[in-house]
Amino acid sequence: MAHLPELTADDRGRFEWQLWVHGFGEDGQRRLKAATVFISRIGGVGGTVAMQLAAAGVGRLILAHAGDLRLDDLNRQSLMATSGIGKPRIESAISRLRDLNPHVSVEAIAENVDETNVERLVGRADVIVSAAPLFEERLQMNRAAVRRGVPLVDCAMYELEGRLTTIVPGRTPCLSCLSPERPPNWNREFPVFGAVAATVGSLAAMEVIKLVAGLGEPLTGRLLNFDLREMTFTTIAIARRTDCEVCGPRSAVGASGPRENR
Repeated sequence: MAHLPELTADDRGRFEWQLWVHGFGEDGQRRLKAATVFISRIGGVGGTVAMQLAAAGVGRLILAHAGDLRLDDLNRQSLMATSGIGKPRIESAISRLRDLNPHVSVEAIAENVDETNVERLVGRADVIVSAAPLFEERLQMNRAAVRRGVPLVDCAMYELEGRLTTIVPGRTPCLSCLSPERPPNWNREFPVFGAVAATVGSLAAMEVIKLVAGLGEPLTGRLLNFDLREMTFTTIAIARRTDCEVCGPRSAVGASGPRENR
C-alpha cells in the first residue's frame, strides 16, 4: 500500500488487544485501515464477514445485496434486526456496522452482482469476498478478480458443512479451475444454521485480514472443508488447470498478474 494512515488514539484503544498479535502490530492495523473490501451478499456468511472486518478496523467496506429482509432470514443474518423486516437489507447493515464501528466507511449498494455491474462493483476493492448463493454470480466475480488481479476469498456452506479458499490471481487456482460451471447440487435455498454460516464467515474474514496485513499463511492453493456434524476440518491442495478459460495461460484475463498489496 502506497500510503498507510496513522492510527488515532481511538484506534489504539479500540484495537489494543489485536495489536498484541505476533506479526501484526501497528503496521498491520494501518494496513487494515487503508484497505477497501468488497463483499457480495451480506446474508449469514457475508454479513458475518462484514461485521468481523468492521470490528477489526478495515477502513472501507463496499457491500452489495438487493432485496428486502424477510422473517426467515433472521436465523442467520446477524447484521439484521426484526425491526428491519420488509425493508432493504442494506439499511439494517449500515446501521449495525456503524453502531459497531463508527469509523468504518460503509458503502451499501442495493444490487446483486451480474455481468452488467460486476466490473463497477469490484473495481475499487483491494480484496473481494464472494458469499453469493448463486454460483453464476461467484463465477462472474472470479472472472473480474482474475482480470483485475485482485485477491478473492470464496466462502460457502450447506447444512453443517462449509468450504473456503483464497484466490490470488496469477499465483493460485481460480474458482473456475475448481468448478467451471454451476455444480449440479448448488441450490439457491438450502438448510442452514446461523452458527455454521457465522463459522465460515469468520474464517473468511480472517483470510481477508491475513491478505491485507501480510499475516500468517492464507489458504492459497488450498481448499478448506469442514463438517460441524462430526467436527472435522480437512485442507486439500488444489492446482491450476492449464486449460482453464479464466486463468489458464491461453486466457486473455489470465495474462494480468496480481495487484500489489498496496
